[in-house]
Amino acid sequence: MSQYPQSPLMGQMMHQPLLISSIIEHADRQFGKNEIVSRRVEGDIHRYTYRDCHRRARQMANALRALGVKMGERVATLAWNGYRHMELYYAVSGSGAVLHTINPRLFAEQIAYIANHAEDQYLFFDMNFLPLAEAFAAHCTTIKAYVMMCDRDRMPKESKIANLLCYEDLIDNNTDDYVWPLFDENSASSLCYTSGTTGHPKGALYSHRSTVLHSLASCSPDGLNVSARDVVLPVVPMFHVNAWGLPYSVPMTGAKMVFPGASLDGKSVYELFEQEQVTFSAGVPTVWLGLLTYVGQNNLRFSSLKRTVVGGSACPPSMMKTFMHKYGVETVHAWGMTEMSPLGTVCTLQSNHLTMSEEARQAILEKQGHTIYGVQIRIVDDNFKELPWDGKTFGNLQAKGPWVISSYFKGEGGDVLQDGWFPTGDVATIDAEGYMQITDRSKDVIKSGGEWIGTIDLENIAMSHPAVLQAACIGIAHPKWDERPLLVVVKKQGADLTKEELIEFFQGKIAKWWTPDDVTFVDELPHGATGKILKNKIREQFKEYKLPTA
Repeated sequence: MSQYPQSPLMGQMMHQPLLISSIIEHADRQFGKNEIVSRRVEGDIHRYTYRDCHRRARQMANALRALGVKMGERVATLAWNGYRHMELYYAVSGSGAVLHTINPRLFAEQIAYIANHAEDQYLFFDMNFLPLAEAFAAHCTTIKAYVMMCDRDRMPKESKIANLLCYEDLIDNNTDDYVWPLFDENSASSLCYTSGTTGHPKGALYSHRSTVLHSLASCSPDGLNVSARDVVLPVVPMFHVNAWGLPYSVPMTGAKMVFPGASLDGKSVYELFEQEQVTFSAGVPTVWLGLLTYVGQNNLRFSSLKRTVVGGSACPPSMMKTFMHKYGVETVHAWGMTEMSPLGTVCTLQSNHLTMSEEARQAILEKQGHTIYGVQIRIVDDNFKELPWDGKTFGNLQAKGPWVISSYFKGEGGDVLQDGWFPTGDVATIDAEGYMQITDRSKDVIKSGGEWIGTIDLENIAMSHPAVLQAACIGIAHPKWDERPLLVVVKKQGADLTKEELIEFFQGKIAKWWTPDDVTFVDELPHGATGKILKNKIREQFKEYKLPTA
C-alpha cells in the first residue's frame, strides 16, 4: 500500500510494471538487427545482435530455473564488459532473481565477505578470473556452483573448484522458450557493494522500477544523451554501478553497443573506437589519460568519436581542453555514486550560456553540473540547515530521488537518511542556476583511478607491524590516478624500520593497487581535543609532497 494519500478520483491508465525484461524485449522488437560487439577475454571480436542477446538471455533464464534459482535469490558475476555479462544482466534480473556484480579488483578475502553477506547462490566468472575464483571459493559458504563464462573447449581439465560449470553448456542445454514473468516493479533487481572509510562494504539494492526510471532519465538530451544514432562503448566496468546504467539505456534506445573486455589500455581502446566507429563513450579520467597519451604519441586523430562522459573523479581542465580543442571531442562531466544508481548530475550548457566567452563556458563545464529530472540535491551545514545556492557557500551535499537508496542491504549502517535525504559524504557548492561543484570530501577515503581506497584499513595493517606506533593515511595528488595513498608513520621508540619494509608488509593483505605509494616517518601526529588524529592538518602539512615516480 502506498505511503501517500489517494485522490478520490484515480487515473484510468493501464498498470504495467516497470521491469528490466521489458528493455531487452523492446530492443529485440524495435532494434533486433542492431549490433552488440565484444572484444572477448579470449582475444577475438564477437558480433551478434540484440535479437541474439534476447534469445540467449531467455536460454540462460531457463538454465537458472533448472539450477533452482528462486525469485529474490542472488546470482553473482565476476566479469568484464562483454556480451555474456550483458545476457546475465537480463537473464538474472528478468527472471526475478537479483544480479550481484562483484569488483574483481578487490582482494580475495573481501570478495568472499561480500559473496557471503549477499548469500550468493551461484557465481559466474570470466575465464581469466579462474585463479581468483579458486583463491576465494573455499571461503564462500552459500555458493552452490561456479560457472566459467567460456566455451566447452576452454574449460580447465583440473580445477580447485569442484562444482565448476560451463556457461555455453548451460546455454546449449536450454531452449529459448521462456516468457518473462510479471511481478511487482519494486522487487529487487541488482545489488552493488560500495566501500567506505570504516567497516565492511555495504550493499546498494536496486529495484526494477528504480533501474528503468534511471535509464529513461539518463537517455535524455541533458542526461547522457544516448540515441539510436550512436555507437556506444562503455569503458566504465559493468561491475561498477552497472556501468552507469548503460547496459540498460543503450538497448532502450537501440544504439549499437561495443564492449572492450579487459583491454582498457590506450592502444586497445583507440583501435576499437576506430574499428567500430564509436561516437560516445563513458569512463573515469585515468582511462582517458592513457588514451590521450597514446593518440598524442602516435599523432592520431578520432574519426568518429563525438563526446565522452567523465565521472568517478573530477576531470582535469587540461584534459577537457585537449579533447575539445585538439580532437573536437566534447567532454561532459557527470556525478553520482553507487547509492544513486549512480547518475545524479550532468554538466551541459543552457541556451543563455552559448553567448558567453569561452572562458566563462569552460568554468561552467568544469563543474559537476545540474541534476537530471528525478534527482534533487541540496547543501546543508552540520546542523542540517539548508544553505544558499550562490556558488560560494559550501556545505554537505545531500540527495533524494526514486533511484537513490533509502537504506543499505540488510540494514547495514542503520538509518542512513537525514530528514529524508541521503548524505553523499561530499562537500559542494551550488550556484543560482543549480550547477553543483564538489569542493572536498567529508570522508577520508582516497579515490584512485575512479575506485575508492579505505584509509582505515591501511592504517590498521600498518599499525599491526611491530615497529609502528601510529599511522595515518592520506591521499596525495597523482598525475595519472588522481590520488594515491601516502602513509605517515610514527615508529615505536628504538624501532628500526624502512619504508620498503613497511610497504612489503602490505603484500597479501590487501588488493595490490591499494598498496601505499610511499611512507614518510614523523616524530608525532597532530591530535584533537578528543584524541582523534587531525587528518586535515596532515593534508595541509603534506600538500606539496611529491610521490616517487616508477
